[in-house]
Amino acid sequence: MAADNGGKKVAAPALAPLARKAAVVLRSIWARGEGRFALVVLALWLAVSLISLVWTPQSLWSTDGYHVWQGPTAAHWLGTDGTGSDVLSWLMAGARTNLLIAVLAVALAGVLGMALTAAMVSRSATVSGVSAVLVDALISIPTVLIALILAVPMGASVAVIVIACGIGYGLNLARIARPQALLAANSGYVDSALANGASWFSVLVRHIMPNTMPTMTVQLSLSAGTAVLAESGLTYLGVGVPSGVPSWGHSLATSVKFIDVYPLTVLWPGLIVTVVVVALNVFGDVLRDAVDPVANPALREVA
Repeated sequence: MAADNGGKKVAAPALAPLARKAAVVLRSIWARGEGRFALVVLALWLAVSLISLVWTPQSLWSTDGYHVWQGPTAAHWLGTDGTGSDVLSWLMAGARTNLLIAVLAVALAGVLGMALTAAMVSRSATVSGVSAVLVDALISIPTVLIALILAVPMGASVAVIVIACGIGYGLNLARIARPQALLAANSGYVDSALANGASWFSVLVRHIMPNTMPTMTVQLSLSAGTAVLAESGLTYLGVGVPSGVPSWGHSLATSVKFIDVYPLTVLWPGLIVTVVVVALNVFGDVLRDAVDPVANPALREVA
């Protein structure tokens, strides 16, 4: 709770070390060239998504049948598509759709992955064994098949992409994090904590799961990039973002048939997807090193 000091609000003392650690992590990421690239790209993605909520160069529903598949001009900086709509406006609006999909898919994957990891290191041999078998069995199901199954009752929607990616990536996350979680669960300090009266839930939250965070951080960052790619693929198959909703996958799907004749309309969304996915993958790598006290000595000096 914030304390009152002479009529002024001051931050709670418990938050001060967390803020200093966050500042050290950001400085460590920025100190690396690939980290700067990732931060700049992700910041631009967020900024464009927010700007598109209130402004785009042209209305998304403004069409010009006399200037379809037009190249870059003063009125349309990236040209027009097959309906005469402004490509830049649709890409800007699509940025927020893809950002929403990536955030929700990562959140669902993180919650599911941590829950399954906790179940697989349970003190109950039955729970841990059944959970491990269940994860191994379900992880073989492709994400696209999950999406196709979900699309039957739900139809093409953003929810289909989020749920399919969240389930697929959550299973993969749990499978990758399990060895580290088991190693921590069988360590001496966990046995000591349990012997001193700590509950299993407390040990799980304070000792076991933190040991999996570096791995989970990288995997969740990779999952965000894969979710962006999955949106494009699922939208192209007709089970992703519905028609009329702007997304980078929608821009690709509507123009890829004419790539031989109008390559620029495919180049722009394809280039954006590539740059964003690379930035997300790089961000995961540098973030892993930045939050690891062993790899980042500056983090050990923060009190």
